[in-house]
Amino acid sequence: MVESQALLQEGKIFLGRSVEPEYLELRLANRHGLVTGATGTGKTVTLQVLAEGFSNAGVPVFAADIKGDLSGISASGEKKDGLAKRANEIGLNDWTNAAFPTLFWDLFGEQGHPIRATVQDMGPLLLARLMELNETQEGVLNILFRVAADEKLPLLDLKDLRSMANDVGQRGKAIMTKYGNASTVSIGAIQRRLLVLEEQGANNFFGEPALQINDFMRTAADGRGFVNILAAEKLTKTPRLYATFLLWLLAQLFDKLPEVGDPDKPKLVFFFDEAHLLFSEAPKALLEQVERVTRLIRSKGVGVYYVTQNPRDVPNSVSAQLGNRVQHALRAFTPVEQKGIRAAAETFRPNPKLDVERVIQELKVGEALVSLLHGGGEPSMVQRTLIRPPSGRLGPVTAPERKSKIEASPIYGKYEEVVDRDSAYEILQKRTAAAASAQEADANSWGNILMGGGTGRRQGYGETFAKSMMRSVASSIGNAIVRAIVGGRR
Repeated sequence: MVESQALLQEGKIFLGRSVEPEYLELRLANRHGLVTGATGTGKTVTLQVLAEGFSNAGVPVFAADIKGDLSGISASGEKKDGLAKRANEIGLNDWTNAAFPTLFWDLFGEQGHPIRATVQDMGPLLLARLMELNETQEGVLNILFRVAADEKLPLLDLKDLRSMANDVGQRGKAIMTKYGNASTVSIGAIQRRLLVLEEQGANNFFGEPALQINDFMRTAADGRGFVNILAAEKLTKTPRLYATFLLWLLAQLFDKLPEVGDPDKPKLVFFFDEAHLLFSEAPKALLEQVERVTRLIRSKGVGVYYVTQNPRDVPNSVSAQLGNRVQHALRAFTPVEQKGIRAAAETFRPNPKLDVERVIQELKVGEALVSLLHGGGEPSMVQRTLIRPPSGRLGPVTAPERKSKIEASPIYGKYEEVVDRDSAYEILQKRTAAAASAQEADANSWGNILMGGGTGRRQGYGETFAKSMMRSVASSIGNAIVRAIVGGRR
């Protein structure tokens, strides 16, 4: 029999049973992981089981909810016959249902607390990828950021970036010697891509109040970690925005969290569902950043778990850093898929009693091949494992349930209202208005001098005609004098 409380005291999460119980050791959980398998084989349930285990251990979790199913973790599950049978099969005799402390988030602010970032926090590298810019256009985007920084023009939302692009485009020749060429063609391309982003709803994401990372790292009064659920059903329809946001979030965690070495348990665990979207068509510079963050963020106490259909979705340089692995079933109907299964089998530490390549195709829903780090960080031999049933609800919460939990959350009201303070857009508008006023005043001043006045009195028709005649006579005399001088030099 498996005693849940004893497992927590031992610093382990019970994942399921093979020939013996399979435990994920909390002290090795920040060595990252990979959960793979075809659609409908049980990846989401495994993700929920892991999230519940981390929450019970006091570790906050962040996970994207692609289909809405993961939201059920916030509600107590039901003792269904199939789940009770699975609990008995694996010796989990004290299995109970429970709801877990949950915070709901949504980039569009519809199914959770809004998440926002400023344009300057996102940075030109990620923005260039989000906007699908080429190398030349990315260079111009870097110029926009540099000019904004030098002239103290905060880039907070998309209208700030649009105003900055317009300003630099108008001053292109004047700033070329200091910053380089910002061609009107590249400026135009950036402006067009900004329109596309706005049509995709990205303007909801850029702005203030910006997300404070510490709000992802909360624990409830009973000591359990909050499970942060990102509503991603709508977001994944714009996959570049989804992938760029999650990479930005990883970068924020890396930049802002202190070094902690190898703690007894992670400070936060981050589940990156549909991970292939992160690496699809990613430029080399971006892949290098993902690899670097994945490698180094463990020292900040953050565990990153990539969730995708096939291990091949993750580049080798990243996959090599993922020590805890759960492989659900894969199907092979083509030679390419058969090759993928062979590659997946080779990622595990071999078990002489298992034909891993064959077993991957035979796994039932709720079964997985599991290899977890233990001891000094070496992977265990791969084992065919029955995954434990979750305690939370399987399936989504209702809209009223979600709304109730959002309004009862400890951060309700903190991000709901948009703040639009003076930034590049407003400053440049004021600068343009001031320049126009100065130009108008200058023109009026010269006009008064030429008219010989300055009193502001309206001129009558006769006076206007007289002055016009005087200017004409003066011009004629001047031309005569010039002709005489020129003629005298011949």
